[in-house]
Amino acid sequence: MQNPFTTTFSKNPGESYIHTEQINIILENFMYEIPSESVYKITGVRGSGKTVILAKIEEELRKEENIKKGWIVFDVSPARDMLGQIAAMLCKEGFGKSALKGKSVNVSASVLGTGGGIGFSSDKDNQFFDIGVEIDEMLKSAQKKKKRIFIGIDEVSKTTEMIQFASEYGKWLRANYPVYLVCTGLYENIMEVSNVKNLTFFRRATTIKTQPLNTVLMAEMYKKQLNIDLKEAKEMAKTTKGYAYAFQELGSLCFRQTKKTPLKKLLPDLKAELFSYSYEKIWEELTTADKFLLLLLTEKKEYKREDVLKLMGEKAGNYSMYRDRLLKRGILESRQAYISFALPFFAEYINEYCK
Repeated sequence: MQNPFTTTFSKNPGESYIHTEQINIILENFMYEIPSESVYKITGVRGSGKTVILAKIEEELRKEENIKKGWIVFDVSPARDMLGQIAAMLCKEGFGKSALKGKSVNVSASVLGTGGGIGFSSDKDNQFFDIGVEIDEMLKSAQKKKKRIFIGIDEVSKTTEMIQFASEYGKWLRANYPVYLVCTGLYENIMEVSNVKNLTFFRRATTIKTQPLNTVLMAEMYKKQLNIDLKEAKEMAKTTKGYAYAFQELGSLCFRQTKKTPLKKLLPDLKAELFSYSYEKIWEELTTADKFLLLLLTEKKEYKREDVLKLMGEKAGNYSMYRDRLLKRGILESRQAYISFALPFFAEYINEYCK
């Protein structure tokens, strides 16, 4: 039997997938005749399921009933010329001019965010086409045909390509074209793009943070896929703290056992996988200030505000700023006046490898 759990980042979990409320929120809004929101930003820590949410939205909009409603899905890579990709996709859907075929993309943007100097050029006649104007015409055509364009972008960051795309997308919003955007990214990367001058729409767009997986749903999935009793399944689910990568990894480890293995004996392997393939990268991307606070929080399961302020000493005045940033990044969680680690065994990782 094939392993139903997947530990590959960005891959759809398939049979072990657990539906989240964030997907319903976005799809319900997009299904209105005039959606109240056109742009959603999905943030969360690495391995928390950002890409899966985007993939499930795209999967739903590609269903036959939604295609009949006019939906067209564009999965755009942020690592290449994004406007060029969208132009090519619109052409493929029949909204472009045949004159664009065979032309190469000529990008020359001297100032980040201007989008200037982007177009198509022909080696034969050196004729210049402004790609923004071309896409604008194609979107007008799509609008007349009552089409709705969905653009999905995974793992955005502040790059020339992203700023150029966002600048053009703002124009499409002002023109009231039926173009909808969902992008994913780490909190800090999303914020960098949001703070670029003249991208007000992106800064104000709804941000949806990934949430821990539901404990009951995790337990039921473990029980079903691993053929174990509910008590053991609940213990496994609780161990993961709802962290999507830990949920998949623990399920995969349990499935691969040739004979029944107690959870305690699986934990060393689970920790090794989390530490190597997730937490090491998460730690590298933290600021010095973030690391400073986290290093203070590894001796107890949770800390009261007053206790943390004492530990911070002269830096106590920065507590709220450090805490809020780590909460938004999905590394800490709060309960009334207490804070604790949101990721399973992250405190152990810090103690063992970061001190």
